[in-house]
Amino acid sequence: MRKNEIGAFLMKCSVLLIGLGAVHQAMAQDAATPYPKMAPIEQYLMADREAEIALARSAAPASISRDATILVLGRKGYETAVKGKNGFVCLVARGWSGPFDWPEFWSPKVRAADCLNPQAARSIVPIFNLRAKMAMAGRSKAEMLSAVQAAYANKQLPDLESGAMDYMMSKSSYLTDEGDHNMPHLMFDTLVKDGKDWGSGAEGSPVMSSPYWFFSPKEQPQMKGLPPILVFLVPAPTWSDGTPVGTHNH
Repeated sequence: MRKNEIGAFLMKCSVLLIGLGAVHQAMAQDAATPYPKMAPIEQYLMADREAEIALARSAAPASISRDATILVLGRKGYETAVKGKNGFVCLVARGWSGPFDWPEFWSPKVRAADCLNPQAARSIVPIFNLRAKMAMAGRSKAEMLSAVQAAYANKQLPDLESGAMDYMMSKSSYLTDEGDHNMPHLMFDTLVKDGKDWGSGAEGSPVMSSPYWFFSPKEQPQMKGLPPILVFLVPAPTWSDGTPVGTHNH
């Protein structure tokens, strides 16, 4: 993949957890969302529990994921399938783990292998758990957002820890319908206010950034009570198994 292709690809496809979807804003405004409501619960579940465990582990190199806690999605939310010992937590995120104004929020196709380090496991995984519980209970997007806001207000969700980051290097993830479906990358969850402090978007820089909760600045009033998380993305040169970019499965 040439450098300009990688940049275009990242803007299209690495949107699931971090909001790198500025390109989607215009699309969302000009066309009806392709997934206007939640699909039947069965479409979000993976029938093969071992396959979901394997996909979750593939988010990070085996040296990290083999000792990680593994979560799988059940009918009431995420369940612990494997108890780890290194503080990392690996899971397969669904579309409703992404920004609230993402057109693919309710897409049943999304399978995003994610392995979070101890800091992110403590401060980001609780958000995953709450949103999964709400989704699997058939709650609306508005109800999910309200539940997250209430949980922060009641101190039921922790503050973001410094140093929180994620590995998303699986060959087998499906991140978005846009363009290619996958790309190995690292994500860094921060309270940085200005992406320029990391050189995000600068010419020649591999770093991109966007708010965690909503793509569109117009939606910022809905962020009341939510921490202003800014997430940075940096592409990785290889998949988690060590093979170079350009050799992956859809």
